[in-house]
Amino acid sequence: MTAVVDKPANKPRPWAAPPRPAWEEEPSRAGLAGKGIALSFACLAILFPLWIVVVTSLSSRKTIDEAGGLVLVPKGITFIAYRELLGGGQVTRAAVISILVTLVGTLFSMAVSVLCAYGLSRSGSLGHRWILMTLLATMFFSAGLIPTYLLVQSLGLTDSYLALILPSAVSVFNILVLRGFFMGISQELVDSARIDGAGDVRILWQIVMPLSRAVLAVITLFYAVGYWSAWFNASLYLNDQDMMPLQNVMIQLVQKQEAPVGLGQAIKTGQLSGLAVQMAVMVMALLPVAVLSPFVQRHFKKGMLTGAVKG
Repeated sequence: MTAVVDKPANKPRPWAAPPRPAWEEEPSRAGLAGKGIALSFACLAILFPLWIVVVTSLSSRKTIDEAGGLVLVPKGITFIAYRELLGGGQVTRAAVISILVTLVGTLFSMAVSVLCAYGLSRSGSLGHRWILMTLLATMFFSAGLIPTYLLVQSLGLTDSYLALILPSAVSVFNILVLRGFFMGISQELVDSARIDGAGDVRILWQIVMPLSRAVLAVITLFYAVGYWSAWFNASLYLNDQDMMPLQNVMIQLVQKQEAPVGLGQAIKTGQLSGLAVQMAVMVMALLPVAVLSPFVQRHFKKGMLTGAVKG
């Protein structure tokens, strides 16, 4: 007689796919439709205010008066508000100041952040652990507004463009993200460069930075947007109105109920509305961020997630 061997009843089939968690399952048609509707409403909630701002800035005084304020449906397009704003005066000067402060501040902040992050990513660097602990402490404890103002004043930075850059030049969070990304670079690659005679500066410039384009692009955007959108330091440390950046001028124009003075003959004759000028300044303040963000968007996932998880 042949012995019968019992087979295990729950033995998985070799061709059967392993079970997946509920959050990894294929979404249903209803789920896809719900996501599409939710994303559509989110996009509409973001684009609708921008549409009103842009259309109002391109509308004539007659169209704005007929609409009773903000314009939803355009009735003719005129660029008289932008022409008057860019024709010279306070707004043009403020835009130039904001551009220069953003460029210089971003370059300075990136240089300091990259050098600091690279030094902290090397385990053999002098005092890197104590420096790292000191930087982490500043994320939880700060001196406060009054000691910071007194420090800036004692250094003679008031009524100076350096007061718009130095107090907020370095972000510890950005340094930690860069450090995490640098620590993820293969140590064998760095050691092989050292064997070939490369120093730290050459390794950073020719090996580490080319491999870190994604995170560098994201951190550069963070610093640039921060400098471009900053207004508090200028209102705190600057007393001369001719030195104010674009964001502070925009606040001054938006808070006024009537058309600002000094924007040309069009305002005096009634051809241009003060509301159109206010909306045009807002568009000018938002335009650089809206133009640069799509070019850096593809680097966000690789740059931020990899830099934040590694190390």
